[in-house]
Amino acid sequence: MILLKNGTYINWQTLEFIQADILIEEGEHGKIYFNPSENNQSVSEVIDCTGKFITKSFANGHHHVYSALARGMNAPKKNPENFPEILEYVWWTLDKALDPEMIRSSALATAIACAKNGVTFVIDHHASPFAVKGSLETIAKAFDEVGVKHLLCYEISDRDGMEIAQQGLDETADYLSKRQGLVGLHASFTVGDSTLKKAVELALQTKSGIHVHTAEDKSDEDHCEQHYHERIINRFAKAGVLEFPKTILGHCIHLDKNERDLVKNSPAWIVQNPESNLNNSVGNFKSAGLGPSLMMGTDGMHSDMLRSAKTAFFSGHNYDTIDYGETYRRFRNVHHYLHSNNFTGDGENNLVVLDYDTPTPLSSTNFYGHFLFGIESRHVEHVISGGKLIVKHGRITKVDEKKILAESRIQAKRLWDKMS
Repeated sequence: MILLKNGTYINWQTLEFIQADILIEEGEHGKIYFNPSENNQSVSEVIDCTGKFITKSFANGHHHVYSALARGMNAPKKNPENFPEILEYVWWTLDKALDPEMIRSSALATAIACAKNGVTFVIDHHASPFAVKGSLETIAKAFDEVGVKHLLCYEISDRDGMEIAQQGLDETADYLSKRQGLVGLHASFTVGDSTLKKAVELALQTKSGIHVHTAEDKSDEDHCEQHYHERIINRFAKAGVLEFPKTILGHCIHLDKNERDLVKNSPAWIVQNPESNLNNSVGNFKSAGLGPSLMMGTDGMHSDMLRSAKTAFFSGHNYDTIDYGETYRRFRNVHHYLHSNNFTGDGENNLVVLDYDTPTPLSSTNFYGHFLFGIESRHVEHVISGGKLIVKHGRITKVDEKKILAESRIQAKRLWDKMS
């Protein structure tokens, strides 16, 4: 067990501040205890948290491990002029080039980045169409090594042919037979009726849900209307996608009122990704009419959820109805998604210790102001995942970060050369 001494605990739900020592149990269902008896013999490590703030660690509602080696890569063969071309010349060129070694490096680098940013749980949406088999287990093992919990899926799609689509279904079925996860789909415009039906049937069989990009760009809706003579949410609703409380709809930028009503009246969740939307110039997220089941992700842009929350707030000034409290609610809603669906790995023994050098008073009454305008990932000093210390004084504890990043640079160069 770990004992955090003399810290200020901030209850992530009530924002109550408690001055206390905190004893932390290990394990999926580990508890935390305030002001335990001094003679506890099971304490393995004591950390002085005088002047520090302790709260629940963070979680990412939509990530892409496969983008980890993209930073600084060569320019695409053609300068993309719209979102379909961004996919074709950037991301689909990249994911087709991935092999198992690259996937492992991507996953390790992503898990390290998440941990150092205080993120101990990641919902990931993976694609590697020419290295499908075993890809999810490769990612899972890498995350386990670093100590970051996960909910993974493979991005099933018809875009590379029906044989690869079936490989995605098979990979998903195999993975879900051993671990918790979701049934991933790329997007409506790359998923035909047959694959969509098989994915929903698989979700039913495995008591899972669908994780799919939804109306991220207007071209997705246009394609649906041209080929299926209805809008995306109507198509998904008829197929049964919206019937799962574990379903995650990514982006949802271009939904009309009827689609918003369908989503609001379903148990499905929506994840917004503001920086990705800005980067791809696909439009801006608007929460109107979508209901309360909204959470946040990074869409592979980075692994810093505090940064994404701030972007959602600032960009939302002009396009969304979002205030201080609503920003924090969406930031934390991923925990409610995980808990309500009985996923493991996001229990109360996942904590972050912040060395927050605030020049002004911090309390329950002004916490939101500090959350948006003060607290940053640089304040993350210690991170505890499942009751285990995975970041200590800003350094990864369970793996050799320098060695992993050196290897990831080698794999990135291999990837870039292959893409060229």
